[in-house]
Amino acid sequence: MAAVERCFAEEIVVRGERMASPFPGMDPYLEEDEHWPTFQHHFVSSLYHLLSPNLMNVDRQERYRVRVGQRRYTIEMPLFTSIIREEHGEEFLEIRQKLDGQLVTLVDVVSPRNKTRPEGRTAYWERRRDAQAEGANLVEIDLVLQGEPLLDYCRDNLPEWDYLVTVVRKNQPERYEIYTSTLKKRLPRFKLPLLPGDTDVVVDLQIALNRSYEEGGFADRIDYGRPPKHVTSETHLKWLDELLEQTHRSRR
Repeated sequence: MAAVERCFAEEIVVRGERMASPFPGMDPYLEEDEHWPTFQHHFVSSLYHLLSPNLMNVDRQERYRVRVGQRRYTIEMPLFTSIIREEHGEEFLEIRQKLDGQLVTLVDVVSPRNKTRPEGRTAYWERRRDAQAEGANLVEIDLVLQGEPLLDYCRDNLPEWDYLVTVVRKNQPERYEIYTSTLKKRLPRFKLPLLPGDTDVVVDLQIALNRSYEEGGFADRIDYGRPPKHVTSETHLKWLDELLEQTHRSRR
Protein backbone atom coordinates (compact mmCIF):
# COMPACT_ATOMS: atom_id res chain seq x y z
CA MET A 1 0.00 0.00 0.00
CA ALA A 2 2.26 2.74 -1.28
CA ALA A 3 2.34 6.49 -1.79
CA VAL A 4 -0.34 6.30 -4.47
CA GLU A 5 -2.84 5.22 -1.82
CA ARG A 6 -1.76 7.95 0.59
CA CYS A 7 -2.39 10.48 -2.16
CA PHE A 8 -5.74 8.85 -2.85
CA ALA A 9 -6.69 9.05 0.81
CA GLU A 10 -6.03 12.79 0.70
CA GLU A 11 -7.91 13.31 -2.57
CA ILE A 12 -11.04 11.30 -1.80
CA VAL A 13 -12.77 14.60 -0.96
CA VAL A 14 -12.54 16.86 -3.99
CA ARG A 15 -13.58 20.51 -3.97
CA GLY A 16 -15.65 19.99 -0.85
CA GLU A 17 -17.74 17.22 -2.43
CA ARG A 18 -18.04 13.86 -0.72
CA MET A 19 -16.95 10.96 -2.86
CA ALA A 20 -18.50 7.51 -2.94
CA SER A 21 -16.66 4.54 -1.49
CA PRO A 22 -14.01 3.25 -3.91
CA PHE A 23 -15.37 -0.28 -3.49
CA PRO A 24 -18.11 -1.69 -5.76
CA GLY A 25 -19.89 -3.26 -2.78
CA MET A 26 -19.09 -3.45 0.91
CA ASP A 27 -16.17 -1.31 2.04
CA PRO A 28 -14.03 -3.55 4.31
CA TYR A 29 -12.67 -0.56 6.23
CA LEU A 30 -16.17 0.02 7.64
CA GLU A 31 -16.06 -3.05 9.88
CA GLU A 32 -13.13 -1.70 11.88
CA ASP A 33 -13.82 -0.70 15.47
CA GLU A 34 -13.48 3.03 14.91
CA HIS A 35 -16.05 3.03 12.08
CA TRP A 36 -18.52 0.22 12.68
CA PRO A 37 -20.84 1.75 15.33
CA THR A 38 -21.39 4.86 13.21
CA PHE A 39 -21.77 2.79 10.06
CA GLN A 40 -24.30 0.40 11.61
CA HIS A 41 -26.40 3.32 12.85
CA HIS A 42 -26.49 4.95 9.41
CA PHE A 43 -26.95 1.65 7.60
CA VAL A 44 -29.98 0.66 9.70
CA SER A 45 -31.36 4.18 9.23
CA SER A 46 -30.91 3.88 5.45
CA LEU A 47 -32.73 0.54 5.44
CA TYR A 48 -35.53 2.14 7.44
CA HIS A 49 -35.95 4.89 4.87
CA LEU A 50 -35.83 2.40 1.99
CA LEU A 51 -38.45 0.13 3.54
CA SER A 52 -40.95 2.67 4.84
CA PRO A 53 -42.41 3.84 1.49
CA ASN A 54 -42.55 0.26 0.18
CA LEU A 55 -44.72 -0.75 3.13
CA MET A 56 -47.20 2.06 2.52
CA ASN A 57 -48.37 1.17 -0.99
CA VAL A 58 -51.98 0.43 -1.92
CA ASP A 59 -51.54 -3.35 -2.15
CA ARG A 60 -50.47 -3.58 1.46
CA GLN A 61 -53.17 -1.14 2.63
CA GLU A 62 -50.81 0.48 5.14
CA ARG A 63 -50.89 -2.59 7.36
CA TYR A 64 -47.27 -2.30 8.44
CA ARG A 65 -44.95 0.00 10.32
CA VAL A 66 -41.18 -0.10 10.70
CA ARG A 67 -39.42 0.65 13.95
CA VAL A 68 -35.77 0.72 15.01
CA GLY A 69 -34.95 -1.50 17.96
CA GLN A 70 -31.75 -1.78 19.95
CA ARG A 71 -30.08 -4.48 22.03
CA ARG A 72 -27.58 -3.57 24.71
CA TYR A 73 -24.98 -5.72 26.41
CA THR A 74 -21.70 -5.45 28.32
CA ILE A 75 -18.37 -6.96 27.36
CA GLU A 76 -15.89 -7.60 30.17
CA MET A 77 -12.16 -7.75 29.41
CA PRO A 78 -9.39 -8.39 31.93
CA LEU A 79 -6.60 -5.81 32.20
CA PHE A 80 -3.87 -6.88 34.61
CA THR A 81 -5.69 -7.12 37.95
CA SER A 82 -8.83 -5.22 36.93
CA ILE A 83 -11.79 -5.67 34.60
CA ILE A 84 -12.68 -3.25 31.80
CA ARG A 85 -16.36 -3.12 30.90
CA GLU A 86 -17.50 -1.94 27.49
CA GLU A 87 -21.13 -1.08 26.85
CA HIS A 88 -22.41 -1.93 23.38
CA GLY A 89 -25.65 -1.00 21.63
CA GLU A 90 -26.70 -2.41 18.25
CA GLU A 91 -29.69 -1.30 16.22
CA PHE A 92 -31.94 -3.52 14.13
CA LEU A 93 -35.30 -3.19 12.36
CA GLU A 94 -38.68 -4.62 13.22
CA ILE A 95 -41.60 -4.68 10.80
CA ARG A 96 -44.83 -4.88 12.77
CA GLN A 97 -48.53 -4.90 12.02
CA LYS A 98 -50.10 -1.54 12.68
CA LEU A 99 -53.30 -2.97 14.09
CA ASP A 100 -51.94 -5.06 16.96
CA GLY A 101 -48.18 -4.49 16.97
CA GLN A 102 -47.44 -8.12 16.10
CA LEU A 103 -43.87 -8.65 14.91
CA VAL A 104 -43.86 -9.70 11.24
CA THR A 105 -40.18 -9.57 10.24
CA LEU A 106 -36.93 -9.00 12.13
CA VAL A 107 -34.11 -7.46 10.07
CA ASP A 108 -30.83 -7.82 11.93
CA VAL A 109 -27.44 -6.47 10.89
CA VAL A 110 -24.62 -8.60 12.28
CA SER A 111 -21.88 -6.67 14.08
CA PRO A 112 -18.21 -7.65 14.51
CA ARG A 113 -18.85 -8.16 18.23
CA ASN A 114 -21.67 -10.60 17.46
CA LYS A 115 -19.17 -12.78 15.57
CA THR A 116 -16.08 -12.37 17.76
CA ARG A 117 -17.30 -12.10 21.37
CA PRO A 118 -19.47 -14.54 23.35
CA GLU A 119 -21.41 -11.66 24.92
CA GLY A 120 -22.23 -10.24 21.48
CA ARG A 121 -23.17 -13.66 20.15
CA THR A 122 -25.48 -14.30 23.10
CA ALA A 123 -27.20 -10.91 22.73
CA TYR A 124 -27.74 -11.50 19.01
CA TRP A 125 -29.24 -14.96 19.56
CA GLU A 126 -31.52 -13.81 22.37
CA ARG A 127 -33.23 -11.34 20.05
CA ARG A 128 -33.38 -13.83 17.19
CA ARG A 129 -34.94 -16.56 19.38
CA ASP A 130 -37.48 -14.11 20.78
CA ALA A 131 -38.48 -13.08 17.25
CA GLN A 132 -38.73 -16.71 16.19
CA ALA A 133 -40.93 -17.47 19.22
CA GLU A 134 -43.21 -14.61 18.10
CA GLY A 135 -43.64 -16.31 14.74
CA ALA A 136 -41.68 -13.70 12.76
CA ASN A 137 -39.77 -13.94 9.51
CA LEU A 138 -36.01 -13.56 10.08
CA VAL A 139 -33.50 -11.64 7.97
CA GLU A 140 -29.79 -11.62 8.79
CA ILE A 141 -27.45 -9.22 6.96
CA ASP A 142 -23.81 -10.20 7.51
CA LEU A 143 -21.29 -7.68 6.14
CA VAL A 144 -18.48 -8.70 8.50
CA LEU A 145 -15.41 -10.63 7.36
CA GLN A 146 -13.97 -11.42 10.78
CA GLY A 147 -15.20 -13.99 13.28
CA GLU A 148 -17.37 -17.08 13.08
CA PRO A 149 -20.78 -17.25 11.31
CA LEU A 150 -23.80 -17.00 13.58
CA LEU A 151 -26.07 -19.31 11.61
CA ASP A 152 -25.26 -22.99 11.38
CA TYR A 153 -25.99 -24.20 7.86
CA CYS A 154 -23.88 -25.79 5.14
CA ARG A 155 -22.18 -23.29 2.84
CA ASP A 156 -20.27 -25.80 0.72
CA ASN A 157 -22.37 -25.43 -2.42
CA LEU A 158 -22.73 -21.66 -2.35
CA PRO A 159 -21.13 -19.44 -4.99
CA GLU A 160 -17.98 -17.66 -3.89
CA TRP A 161 -18.91 -15.34 -1.03
CA ASP A 162 -17.57 -12.89 1.52
CA TYR A 163 -20.94 -11.46 2.60
CA LEU A 164 -24.32 -13.11 3.09
CA VAL A 165 -27.97 -12.23 3.51
CA THR A 166 -30.00 -15.08 4.98
CA VAL A 167 -33.81 -15.09 4.96
CA VAL A 168 -35.94 -17.53 6.96
CA ARG A 169 -39.69 -17.44 6.42
CA LYS A 170 -41.86 -18.25 9.40
CA ASN A 171 -43.79 -20.95 7.53
CA GLN A 172 -40.53 -22.65 6.39
CA PRO A 173 -38.21 -22.35 9.41
CA GLU A 174 -35.82 -25.05 8.19
CA ARG A 175 -35.27 -23.43 4.77
CA TYR A 176 -32.65 -20.75 4.21
CA GLU A 177 -32.81 -18.30 1.32
CA ILE A 178 -29.24 -17.14 0.83
CA TYR A 179 -28.00 -14.13 -1.12
CA THR A 180 -24.24 -13.85 -1.60
CA SER A 181 -21.73 -11.18 -2.50
CA THR A 182 -17.97 -10.83 -2.58
CA LEU A 183 -15.58 -7.99 -1.87
CA LYS A 184 -15.31 -7.44 -5.62
CA LYS A 185 -19.06 -7.20 -6.32
CA ARG A 186 -21.97 -4.91 -5.43
CA LEU A 187 -24.15 -5.97 -2.53
CA PRO A 188 -27.22 -8.01 -3.48
CA ARG A 189 -30.89 -7.24 -3.68
CA PHE A 190 -33.00 -9.61 -1.62
CA LYS A 191 -36.67 -10.41 -1.05
CA LEU A 192 -37.93 -9.41 2.37
CA PRO A 193 -40.99 -11.45 3.43
CA LEU A 194 -44.11 -10.01 5.05
CA LEU A 195 -47.40 -11.66 6.01
CA PRO A 196 -48.63 -14.60 3.89
CA GLY A 197 -50.52 -13.28 0.87
CA ASP A 198 -48.51 -10.04 0.65
CA THR A 199 -45.79 -9.72 -1.96
CA ASP A 200 -42.20 -9.53 -0.78
CA VAL A 201 -40.37 -6.22 -0.64
CA VAL A 202 -37.21 -6.13 -2.75
CA VAL A 203 -34.42 -4.46 -0.78
CA ASP A 204 -31.30 -3.15 -2.54
CA LEU A 205 -28.48 -3.29 0.01
CA GLN A 206 -26.09 -1.36 -2.20
CA ILE A 207 -28.35 1.68 -2.15
CA ALA A 208 -28.50 1.50 1.65
CA LEU A 209 -24.73 1.18 1.88
CA ASN A 210 -24.09 4.10 -0.47
CA ARG A 211 -26.42 6.32 1.54
CA SER A 212 -24.89 5.35 4.86
CA TYR A 213 -21.35 5.89 3.54
CA GLU A 214 -22.23 9.41 2.45
CA GLU A 215 -24.31 10.31 5.50
CA GLY A 216 -21.62 9.03 7.86
CA GLY A 217 -18.94 11.10 6.12
CA PHE A 218 -16.67 8.07 5.80
CA ALA A 219 -14.72 9.53 2.89
CA ASP A 220 -13.31 11.99 5.44
CA ARG A 221 -12.86 9.40 8.19
CA ILE A 222 -11.19 6.41 6.52
CA ASP A 223 -7.46 6.19 5.89
CA TYR A 224 -7.19 4.33 2.59
CA GLY A 225 -3.40 4.62 2.74
CA ARG A 226 -3.10 1.38 4.72
CA PRO A 227 -4.55 -2.12 4.24
CA PRO A 228 -7.89 -2.89 5.94
CA LYS A 229 -7.39 -4.81 9.18
CA HIS A 230 -9.66 -7.75 8.39
CA VAL A 231 -8.78 -8.53 4.77
CA THR A 232 -6.22 -11.34 4.98
CA SER A 233 -6.39 -13.05 1.58
CA GLU A 234 -3.37 -12.21 -0.59
CA THR A 235 -5.61 -12.29 -3.65
CA HIS A 236 -7.99 -9.78 -2.10
CA LEU A 237 -5.15 -7.53 -0.95
CA LYS A 238 -3.62 -7.47 -4.42
CA TRP A 239 -7.00 -6.65 -5.98
CA LEU A 240 -7.62 -3.97 -3.34
CA ASP A 241 -4.24 -2.37 -4.03
CA GLU A 242 -4.98 -2.24 -7.77
CA LEU A 243 -8.50 -0.90 -7.18
CA LEU A 244 -7.34 1.99 -5.00
CA GLU A 245 -4.56 2.88 -7.44
CA GLN A 246 -7.00 2.84 -10.37
CA THR A 247 -9.53 4.95 -8.43
CA HIS A 248 -6.82 7.44 -7.55
CA ARG A 249 -5.82 7.81 -11.21
CA SER A 250 -9.41 8.25 -12.40
CA ARG A 251 -9.98 11.08 -9.89
CA ARG A 252 -6.85 13.05 -10.68
